[in-house]
Amino acid sequence: MTLRALLAIAVAFAAATVGSHALAADPALPAAPVVTLSAAATASVVNDRMHAWLRAEADNPDPVRAAADVNAKMARALARAKAVAGVDVATSGYSSYQITDKNQPARWRVAQTLTLQGADFAAIAALVTRLQADDALLLTGMNFSVSPDSRRKAEDALTQQAIKSWQARAQNAARGFGYDNWRAGKVTIQTGDYAPPPRPMYRAAAAPMAAGAPPVSVEGGDTDVTVTVVGEAVLESQRPGSR
Repeated sequence: MTLRALLAIAVAFAAATVGSHALAADPALPAAPVVTLSAAATASVVNDRMHAWLRAEADNPDPVRAAADVNAKMARALARAKAVAGVDVATSGYSSYQITDKNQPARWRVAQTLTLQGADFAAIAALVTRLQADDALLLTGMNFSVSPDSRRKAEDALTQQAIKSWQARAQNAARGFGYDNWRAGKVTIQTGDYAPPPRPMYRAAAAPMAAGAPPVSVEGGDTDVTVTVVGEAVLESQRPGSR
């Protein structure tokens, strides 16, 4: 094929493309109205996970002795915690720093955090009580959450509710604007992203519980789970005389 023939084909294609764009932009052909709507569904879900944080801590002028004291406390606490079925155990937050007070000799503070979590609230509460009373650990925080499986099941059910609510709103909007029908355009479904409960900041040390003290009282409570549908309803088939 000659160069002249190729140029002729390119010019014809460009003209056809320009013509199609002009036709689409023709003001004589009104675009279908688009209404953006949102609908949400919310349910309270029972918290089925408990999280507790305890701290082993020691102060000593000798940093080696302070560290040895914390290591020994944590070793005992780990052995006790791992013996309780159904409780997930982890350590974190090891810190060591020097404290200097006015007119006082310098000393070292060493601390390490023990994290407990699980679905058996009574077992974790009893364990926390023993770790405070017998191993001199300090409870620094406690939290409750919905497990990923429970959250996913709740979100699946709420998604269907939110979609039905959104469809009802789209139908009402179409009727309000004088249209018989509508179709869905771009639609998004938004769910709350799951994140583990935040770890508590260190706070002032509390006095260890006495041996034989009753278990820590706990109440898991509920968490609100929400699913939101946001999308476009393209209105179609306008009724005669509705303009």
